[in-house]
This record gives sequence, structure tokens and C-alpha cells, in this order.
Amino acid sequence: MTSAAASSRPAVNPWIIAVVVALASFMEVLDTTIANVALNYISGGLGVGQDEASWVVTTYLVANAVIVTATSYMVQRVGRKRFFLGCLALFTISSVMCGLTPNLQFLLFARILQGIGGGGMVPVAQSILADSFPPEKRSQGFALFGVAVVVAPVVGPTLGGWLSDNLSWHWCFLINAPVGALTLLAVSLLIHEPEGSREERERQLKKTGGFDWIGFGLVATFLGMLELVLDRGLDDDWFGSSFIRIAAVICALAFILTIPWELKHKNPAVDVRMLATRQFGACFLVMMATGALLLATTQYLPQLVQENLGYTATWAGLLLSPGGVVTMSMMFVVGAISSKIQPKYLIAAGAAFVALAMYLITKTYADTGFWYLAKARMVQGIGLPLIFLPITSASYDGLPPSKTDQASALLNAARNTGGSIGVSLISNIITHHEQTHQSRLIEHVIPSGQAYQQTMSQMTQYFMGQGSSQITAQQQALAWINEQVQSQASFLSYIDAFWVLTIISLCAIPLALTLRNVKLGGKVSMGH
Repeated sequence: MTSAAASSRPAVNPWIIAVVVALASFMEVLDTTIANVALNYISGGLGVGQDEASWVVTTYLVANAVIVTATSYMVQRVGRKRFFLGCLALFTISSVMCGLTPNLQFLLFARILQGIGGGGMVPVAQSILADSFPPEKRSQGFALFGVAVVVAPVVGPTLGGWLSDNLSWHWCFLINAPVGALTLLAVSLLIHEPEGSREERERQLKKTGGFDWIGFGLVATFLGMLELVLDRGLDDDWFGSSFIRIAAVICALAFILTIPWELKHKNPAVDVRMLATRQFGACFLVMMATGALLLATTQYLPQLVQENLGYTATWAGLLLSPGGVVTMSMMFVVGAISSKIQPKYLIAAGAAFVALAMYLITKTYADTGFWYLAKARMVQGIGLPLIFLPITSASYDGLPPSKTDQASALLNAARNTGGSIGVSLISNIITHHEQTHQSRLIEHVIPSGQAYQQTMSQMTQYFMGQGSSQITAQQQALAWINEQVQSQASFLSYIDAFWVLTIISLCAIPLALTLRNVKLGGKVSMGH
């Protein structure tokens, strides 16, 4: 993607270009988390359940993961600037569509378009940065880009919560319109294609051949059907539903057909041989688990405190902010120590910190204070950079230079696919376990039991003291007991979900330790 660039440094100050592309990437990453704390408002505003509202997150992630595999070809086909502008325009327009949505179906369609537009922007932004700076200043440009990408998930929940509480959840998406329009204008004026890029693209297209549209279609079908099964399974009684059975069969067929097709294709959309290697395959799985942990906690921790601890969307967003600050700080620490410690040990340590954070959240109770949960999120903030940064050097080890674009695309796809699967999995656990806990708790609510009668009497007296008649007070007391049962069942289901996330984190530790050692303090070895 960056060929033929060295001879054409931009006439504009490269730092201005860095700010523009970082802003575009900031918007894209922001939209993976900004809606998370607004899901209660979205479900209420559109008249849908919490599990259906979570599709707003998962559809975006799936579309994002799918389009990444086609980015390199599309840049070769239409040119980097035109592709970037096209993605940015699609992202901005679809953001406005999300904000003006009349119903859930339209919102999900708009989120898919938004995911497609956003998925193409980040890899191309990195290429533009690489071409805008001379080699000796390139790392500084990437540092600015990295800060933008890291800050966005921190700002997202807080901004989304404030907008939802004070304006409307629609502004979580509409806010992209002025920023997107300004960025579109800046990109069209400031960024130019490098000299000779068209000839270079034509040479690359002849060399690689046409794009693997069939492979791309099979991967998109597999991921799309998998998400459909995970999202709709609980509502449709899983395999008791003919719709779910058909979707599962299509998903399985697409997966089975993908492997032989991609193995024989000269320029596969997804290089399955890379996924089959011990080194890259293990990195891919760890990145999927990390995506699941990152996105599931970013969505369901705010939901837990809003539903069960009475937090507003703003405070639910603020709860995540200290962890984001720790993550930003740890980026610099990990950058300093990664040249001295093997990636596999850093990744294993990171997974251990994340597991500890998930375990701490399982100890939450009804009177848990703000800072207990904020500190648990800060522990997670220590762990995530220990995974994200070293996994890049570990995954590239042993790969020829021609495969680095594919590796980058696959790691991005792994993070987003893992995040989507994680959100769907936790949504199913919460919904299913809430029903189970409720049925078990009701068994203990026995009208003839002493505890029940005592509670009923106390609450009846309380409501009578508030001015209700005895009959009305008894009805209010009964409703209050029912509400307590439902609240406790919901609370316990979230605790179960965070136990599952603890186990996923622990599984990543031995997986990380299977990675081989890489050469420290220099480039990773290319070829083994």
C-alpha cells in the first residue's frame, strides 16, 4: 500500500496530515464504544429488548471485520485517496442515517454501512501516515495516530453517556456529521496520491491477479450467519427454530467451503495457511479473546451499573474513564519494555491482569461503590496494552514481508470478530441465566414462610405510612417483592457473565505461552 511513496513527500506539513487522518480514525474507533452506554436509551426509544439493542454493536463489528479483508485490493483498484474519501463519506452519511433512524431494522442497516465505511479507514490511514513522514520521523506520526486510537475508546462511553442523558442517544451518531464533513474537506484538499502510484497499482494488480471475490463472499457469509445465529438464537429457541437451523447450516457450509477454496487460490482474501501456523494461529486466537473481553466489558459493565446500581449513562461512562487513562499510560510503559521481554510473557501477564479484573467484578454486590468497579477497570487497563502491543511483533515473526498486510488485516478482523462473538455470547448468558436465577429465587419466596410474611408485613406498613390504604399497600408490597426478585436475578446473571469472561482470560495465558521466542531489540525475523 505504501509503495512508490518515498519519492513523493507531501507539500503540506506532514503533522497536519497526521492530525486529519488521526481525527478520521478517532471517529471510527469512537463508534465502537460510544453507543454502549446508550443501549438502555436505544432499547427504550425504539421499543426493543436489551438483547436486540446489542445488535447495534455486533452488526457494526461484523461489517468492520469483513471489509478489512478487501481493503488492500480496493486501494490498488481505485487509489488510496479515493478509497479513503469513499469510506469516510459512507461512514459520515451512515452516521446521520443512524441518528435519524425510525426503527431498529433501519438502524442495523445503517450500522452495517457505517461498519463497512469505518473498516476501510484505519488501515489506509496508517499507509497515508507512513508515506507522509520521512522514515526517521515516521514513528512520531504513528505515536499521534496511536494516541488517537487509544483515546477514542476512553472518550466514547463518557461522551455517549453525557449525550444520552442531556440531549438524546441519536446524538451519539449525529455528532459524526460535522466532524466527518470537516475531515472530508481536509482530506480532499491536503492529501495527494504519491507520484507513480497509479502505475504501481496497475503493476500490483497484474502481479496478484483479480480479487478473490468468492473467498470474500464465503468469509462474509460465514461471519454474517454466525452472528445471526448468536444474536437470534435465544429469541428463536435455538435449534428448535427452522430459521436458526438453516442459518447454522449455511454458516457451516460457508466455513467448510472457505478452507479448500482459499488454499488453492493464488491471492486469497484470507490466507488460511497463516491461520494454521502455531505462531500466527495462536496470536489470532488470543486477539479474538482480547476483542471479546474488551468489547464485552465496555458494553456490559455500564449496563450492569445502570440496571442494578442506579447509575445514569453519564456516570456509567465515567466509570470506564480511569481504566482508559491507565491504558494510555501503559502504552508507553509496554513500548519501553517490549524490547527487553519476550512477547509471549508480556501477553500472558496481560491476560492474567485482565482475568484478575474480571474476577474482581464478580465480587460486586448491591452496595459496591464507584471506585471499586473503576479500580477493577483500571486493572484491566494495565493488562490490555500488555496484549495488544506485543502480539503484533509476535504475529509477524516468521512471515515474509509480502504477508504483513494480510497479517494486519487478519488481526483487525480477529479483534472485531472476537468482540462481536463476545458481546453476543455474554448477551445470551445474561438473558438465559436471568431466567434461571429468577425461577430459583421464586422457589424461596413462599407465602407461608416466616421471612416472606415478615417482609410483606414490613413493606405493607411502610407503604401505609406513605398514605396508601391497606389493600393498596399490600399490592405495593407484593410488587416490591417481585421487583426485588427480578433485580437480584438480573444482578446474579451479570456476575455469571463476568465469571465466563474470567475463564476466557485465563485460557489466553497458556495459549500465549505456546508462542515461540522472537528476536528482541530489532526487526522480527522474516522467514523461519
